[in-house]
Amino acid sequence: MTKKLIPLKHVAMASSDPDKSRDFFVNIMGWSVAGVVASRNANGYYVTDGNINLAILNFKNGPAAGKEFPQGYVGLHHIGFQCDDIEAMVDGFKEEGYQPRHDVNLAQGLGKNPAKDNAEYKMNGPEDVMVDISERGWVGTQTYKTL
Repeated sequence: MTKKLIPLKHVAMASSDPDKSRDFFVNIMGWSVAGVVASRNANGYYVTDGNINLAILNFKNGPAAGKEFPQGYVGLHHIGFQCDDIEAMVDGFKEEGYQPRHDVNLAQGLGKNPAKDNAEYKMNGPEDVMVDISERGWVGTQTYKTL
């Protein structure tokens, strides 16, 4: 049986200077700003090439970033995949031994809620890389589902 391809649609990086990182992607790479992040957990931007959404985030607190990321960490933070059925995706992760990131989901107020903007549910992935799964997708991508 062939599994359905689940596309990579989102990458997030922790940044000490989101403005400078945004300018790099916009001015050098030709990407566009798809949104501004201004939450209790992080400040930054969503930039996109139309296919991938890149979150450039300056985390405000450790629990929202995740316990494996020390204060001041910069670099790759997590990757995100868009699926058709978030419940089935969570079940598939669990069946393979990858568990939800309840710590980060709780700290960020996330859950399996496809009506939320950039609906996300964070899971552990291989090598303990944090993985977002989303039915709705991410702003600025061709497959983003507006309500």
